[in-house]
Amino acid sequence: MGNIDFIKANNFERAWLNFELDLPLKPDKGNPNPFYINRPGNPIAELTDALLAPFYRPPKFFFSGHRGCGKSTELMHLLSSDEIHKKFWHINFSIREEADIIDIDYRDVLIALGGRLFREYQKTGGKLPKQLLNEINGWRGKVEKETSTILGGLSGFGSHLSDIEMDASISSFFANAGLKMKLEPATRVELRQILERDITGLIAIINHIAATIYKQEKRVPLILIDDMDKPDLEKARAIFHDRREIMMQPNCAIVYTVSSALFYSKEFDAIRDQALFLPNIYLHPPLHPEQHHSEGYKTLERSVKLRMHEDLIDSSALEEAISYSGGVFRELARLIRTGIGRARRRSVARVEKNRH
Repeated sequence: MGNIDFIKANNFERAWLNFELDLPLKPDKGNPNPFYINRPGNPIAELTDALLAPFYRPPKFFFSGHRGCGKSTELMHLLSSDEIHKKFWHINFSIREEADIIDIDYRDVLIALGGRLFREYQKTGGKLPKQLLNEINGWRGKVEKETSTILGGLSGFGSHLSDIEMDASISSFFANAGLKMKLEPATRVELRQILERDITGLIAIINHIAATIYKQEKRVPLILIDDMDKPDLEKARAIFHDRREIMMQPNCAIVYTVSSALFYSKEFDAIRDQALFLPNIYLHPPLHPEQHHSEGYKTLERSVKLRMHEDLIDSSALEEAISYSGGVFRELARLIRTGIGRARRRSVARVEKNRH
């Protein structure tokens, strides 16, 4: 796979690529992605303002919305802000990369968070002091010692490592631990038990890494954790309600995505003042599909025309696709792709309304 080129399409082949359902609209060198479209009343502006407001303790926010409404895109767009860059040293990752979202636990999230902080800082050329590396390596050794009794160990451990060897060994530990917790159910159970016995130790490691990054970079660590809205409601409650206090402990700013089901649940009331909801684009008044909200239609029309030339789709077909999308960006992309596929099979020059 090569780099993605965000080029307005003049043909169906290019348009097909531009409407890939999970196309990551990452900022381009600090500028908004060329395909990004700002929505009416966008709550990402409120989230940006909240992050830029002064605080004593780095804040935690919960970002929700219906599936396909654009949460991932808005989080990535947040990182195109110069002010955010000046205030925060940030990372953005999907929990899917680190854990099994079908069977996820708060300990999985914390080990993923700590591992990503360490590995991403290392990847950008950051250097942690020897004293902190020794502390992390000591904690790693205790975890591996307990694990090796049960599972044969995760990686080698040595007490006389150079800084470079220790750096690589710790990075390997976090990567291996995350991979095993994601792919091996038996290992997952054992590691969770080990982490549970010293959860304060894991949080201390996270906080010491975050404090060092802040001291060296003069910016607060900010972690955007995507796809935390994918676990079922029971798993989400166990993480964000039953273990809410623990999930608030890491001493860095965090934005967790959460599902709309959790957002509207009674258990979520305690942290609702820290939550923002990203609605679908408003297209019609309730129970009145014949009435069009022009601003909503224009927003989705602009999003399509940023990705492909307007000559490639009939205006009435575009209007129908927008209406059927329900104001959901992902669903609109799916409908446009369906139209492109039919047009190619019929060997016509543009997407048109389906004629039965």
